[in-house]
Amino acid sequence: MDAKKLLGLAIRSQREALKLSQERLAERAGITYQYLSALENGRENFTVGVLESLASALGGNLPELVASAYSHTEPDADFPKIDRRFLRKVPLPTGLTLTHLADTLDETQRVFRLLNQSLVRAGGRALPSYIQANNFSGIVSNILSDSFDRLTPFKHNHDQRYPDLINKDEDGNEIAGLEVKSTIQVKKGGESHNGHSGWHVIACFKLDSSTGDIRFIHVMFANLIGHTMEGSDWKYVGSTVNSESGSQRTETYNTTGIGTTKLRDGSAYLDTDEISYTRWRQQRIGPVPKYSIFYSKTIQE
Repeated sequence: MDAKKLLGLAIRSQREALKLSQERLAERAGITYQYLSALENGRENFTVGVLESLASALGGNLPELVASAYSHTEPDADFPKIDRRFLRKVPLPTGLTLTHLADTLDETQRVFRLLNQSLVRAGGRALPSYIQANNFSGIVSNILSDSFDRLTPFKHNHDQRYPDLINKDEDGNEIAGLEVKSTIQVKKGGESHNGHSGWHVIACFKLDSSTGDIRFIHVMFANLIGHTMEGSDWKYVGSTVNSESGSQRTETYNTTGIGTTKLRDGSAYLDTDEISYTRWRQQRIGPVPKYSIFYSKTIQE
């Protein structure tokens, strides 16, 4: 069965489970009910934007919609998975485990495979053909956040404020927060539009531009000191103009040398088949922690 029919069946199934009419769902998604009917019957092409609108109108998100469409058609063995040999025991936000992390990374890679399969079947092109390179990391961050939300105690912060994810106790009190960023630039430190204190995760990935598959190769965690505090791990780098679009970017903070070293120390996943880190610079206060990727090198010296 092709992608249009699979996604159409998934949309219809979820709509009927919610006891929504085609007219009501179409209104919520901002499309006509005639177009929705054609989508559900596999007669009409779709765009990522339309799928996102429908997924939201159904109370979910795009990765969940795509996953539900293919849940019974693709064996798990076909999906890219991280190599769990490269997981490392480092401090993590309260409530998060390495098993959570591994499952979350695998799920994010799986969703990208499903999304790209459906796009190729529908229009002959994978996601990188539709998304500018400078915007792709944002898509990875969003889907990675969704995977954390579905597979770990860390849930979306629906107030749309910092941080991206929050782990709460039974009484609704915040236990820990987590800000999520992704990048295709290995060795890059943290980047933020606010430079707040708290836990940050930077997920570095490789992109196959032909298939649209992503593969995580380095994931770093650190509890960073905010830009308003003494000993901040952030430096203000200003607001820049996008060279392609001409638009003004929001204010940006990058991690200092010490902040970047904290992140590298907290490398919870590091694919050493892809990355050589022995010449990376370090800037720190105090001794190298035993969990750091630099610890054995320091002992040898």
